[in-house]
Amino acid sequence: MSKGGFGGLEDFIKSVDKAAKKGAKEEIKLWGEAMAFDFLDEVQNEIIRTQTVDTRRLLNSFGKGDSDNVWRISKGGLSLEVGTNVEYASYVNDGHFTVNPNSGKDRRWVPGYWKGDKFVYDKSAKTGMLLTIKWVDGTGYWDSAKFIFEKMFAKSLEKKLQSWMDRTFEGRA
Repeated sequence: MSKGGFGGLEDFIKSVDKAAKKGAKEEIKLWGEAMAFDFLDEVQNEIIRTQTVDTRRLLNSFGKGDSDNVWRISKGGLSLEVGTNVEYASYVNDGHFTVNPNSGKDRRWVPGYWKGDKFVYDKSAKTGMLLTIKWVDGTGYWDSAKFIFEKMFAKSLEKKLQSWMDRTFEGRA
């Protein structure tokens, strides 16, 4: 029996402390930002795959730097919130009524014009279309992207932790 406890435990604790001081936090921040870019890419892929929109406004809003993009860093870079400020983003993901059923109306006039088989909204147009109350199914682009990303994230985190451990504790076995 050894009086020192578990052999090597003290050295291991010193190694963890040293690794934390050597920039592990900075490495995690950079990896987290890379993962956020991967998530935004996956959201864009799902918008395209599900043919959610053709105006590109929603699609572009999931790119860092776009005026409608959400990219907030907090907790010293260890927390990152990404998303969009496009007002109809949740409607096309979740589904929506063409006319608000609580408005007391069963129809709504939308100004614009038809270009081939696509309707182009134009608030100054004298022409347009009359919408009657109807449910439009959502495409679930966000939900699909989140599901796919969660699988990618778990694999990436496992690889990142293993890589960090291999570099930090090499030769300690």
